[in-house]
Amino acid sequence: MSTEKRRAVVLLSGGLDSTTVLAIARDQGYETYALSFRYGQRHTEELDAARKIAAELGSAQHVIADINLAVFGGSALTDDAFDVPHHDNTEELGDEIPITYVPARNTVFLPFALAWAETLGSSDVFIGVNAMDYSGYPDCRPEYIQAYERMANLATKAGVEGTQRLKIHTPLIDLTKAQIIERGLDLGVDYGLTHSCYDPVDGRACGTCDSCLLRSRGFAELGLTDPAFTSAKG
Repeated sequence: MSTEKRRAVVLLSGGLDSTTVLAIARDQGYETYALSFRYGQRHTEELDAARKIAAELGSAQHVIADINLAVFGGSALTDDAFDVPHHDNTEELGDEIPITYVPARNTVFLPFALAWAETLGSSDVFIGVNAMDYSGYPDCRPEYIQAYERMANLATKAGVEGTQRLKIHTPLIDLTKAQIIERGLDLGVDYGLTHSCYDPVDGRACGTCDSCLLRSRGFAELGLTDPAFTSAKG
């Protein structure tokens, strides 16, 4: 009987959600292959965090793929023409899709994960999308993931030949931010290593962008302080 672990590709941004997903995949017995992107984002703190997290959580390999979504602009995360929005509290966050949405980002990232999974002989991709406490991005919804998974199984040699039946795992999709944090803490995640901020100042989390506010609220709901604001790691 083979004792070889199943392999899984895990999309790892270096933020809170993707780090939790990496810990979940490891806990489920997968040998993890972490995939990050240098996609033209305006800062590199999240990639620095991803390197540390992949090593800390024992990924078999960590790849940072280079693509450049900044050539298209259209997002405050990739385009200097837009400012990252800042707010005093989460009640100020609206229902509209914010300017921090990067057009088609997950639709660009997932094919890279699919390609790597096929070369690894893996049928499993993990992604930290969430449809509860999130910023309203359309490519984080369950119907999007389901549609992509159906398409992906038509798109590869392994899929056509029946040697791969891709499963996109979204273990956080129905969880609140507090529930995500609680799950990660149960798995021993050090959230002081993570970086979620859209607009860091001298490498530190700003505390007032959408991402900072949402994760801070999650910690507060658990009676905890976000380590992004107590750790020099950001």
